[in-house]
Amino acid sequence: MKRALLPLVVLVALIAMNSCGEKTAVVESGIYQGTIYKVEPEKTEIYVELSDGRILELYFTDQTLLTKNDETVEFSVLAKGDTVEVQIEKIGKRLDPISVAIKGQHD
Repeated sequence: MKRALLPLVVLVALIAMNSCGEKTAVVESGIYQGTIYKVEPEKTEIYVELSDGRILELYFTDQTLLTKNDETVEFSVLAKGDTVEVQIEKIGKRLDPISVAIKGQHD
């Protein structure tokens, strides 16, 4: 009996672990505007909250262009609360940021 319950316990644990992270949305390729909800510098990752409440999880690539006032800036400039415009390419369920333009910075 104990052996039969083990797969169920493992399944419940896996579901619980996956549900503890950020709840993110997958959108179509395009240009979106939103506010930075969270910055994870060690992963060069940002979470952008759209006006409808959806949150996009974006991992920067070597090709991602980050700008402010039409000038290239470093990832370290990004902060929670900044307003951004992101151009995204959807590849499967992954969202690759082609460009991120900082439109307004939170003080």
